Amino acid sequence: MRSAVIRNFGAAENIVIEKAFPIPVLAEKQVLVKVKAAGVNPVDTYIRSGTYASLPALPYIPGREGSGVIAQLGTSFAVVSSDFVYPLPMNTTFNEGATLGIAYNTAYRALFVKASAQSGQTVFIHGISGGVGLAATQLAKAHGLQVIGAASTEQGTQLAIQNGASQVYNHREQGYIDRIKQENPAGFNIILEMLANVNLNKDLELIANFGTIVVVGSRGSVEIDPRRLMQKESSVVGLLSTHITVEEYKRTAEQINKLLESGHIKPHVGRIFPLEQIVEAHKLVIDAEGALGKIVLIVDQD
Repeated sequence: MRSAVIRNFGAAENIVIEKAFPIPVLAEKQVLVKVKAAGVNPVDTYIRSGTYASLPALPYIPGREGSGVIAQLGTSFAVVSSDFVYPLPMNTTFNEGATLGIAYNTAYRALFVKASAQSGQTVFIHGISGGVGLAATQLAKAHGLQVIGAASTEQGTQLAIQNGASQVYNHREQGYIDRIKQENPAGFNIILEMLANVNLNKDLELIANFGTIVVVGSRGSVEIDPRRLMQKESSVVGLLSTHITVEEYKRTAEQINKLLESGHIKPHVGRIFPLEQIVEAHKLVIDAEGALGKIVLIVDQD
């Protein structure tokens, strides 16, 4: 089958397109999916570079989410546990469906499993214009939370507002944390953090008493003073997408599908690349000036 393959961890150029990669053999409770589209996430770049907390065996086919049809014949396949296969609503395209597995599941778990979000609370999202950020904005808004965030471009700011944010700050502006504190003196009940090595100490300034900071992403280490957690009785918790259980996945998928069907949420696809440009897609995830939704690879649109 035709596939993007990593045989050695490292730079984006280590991803190569192979046209004769063996079709995986099905085991019990697995299905063979003809992939139509696949999402590209920051976690994919961490795995590809060999810096992620949990690494797969090589050779490895990059990607952790996609959409397609259950099939027996075709050119591009993925073997997936049937426990993690869920039907797309009729009003959702394959390209939109390719964004759900990581971004929306991560956002849902961060808000409602890790932070126990409730209607009326306030949530701050660092990196609000990216895939997880926009998903969290839509989900939080649909559940009655007020959403405020930070982005790096005017385009990202407007995109977040269009998706439900009430206010977005430019984190490239000097003193933006002081401005947030002045305009939101009570702090935030929940903070979703996409780049903890840069922002976690800022989050500790912004979190409300008894609030929860959910670390979704980090590209390095960070040192914090535990006394700052004690002062507010706040919590910092981590989230790793691979730890989701079958039962939790089913509950999350059901809730996300209901919101998709009702029109309360709608995935935003920022850029689309053919599979042959996966190297460029990986570079864009890390090097772009500012994220604007999810990047999707077109694998097979016949």
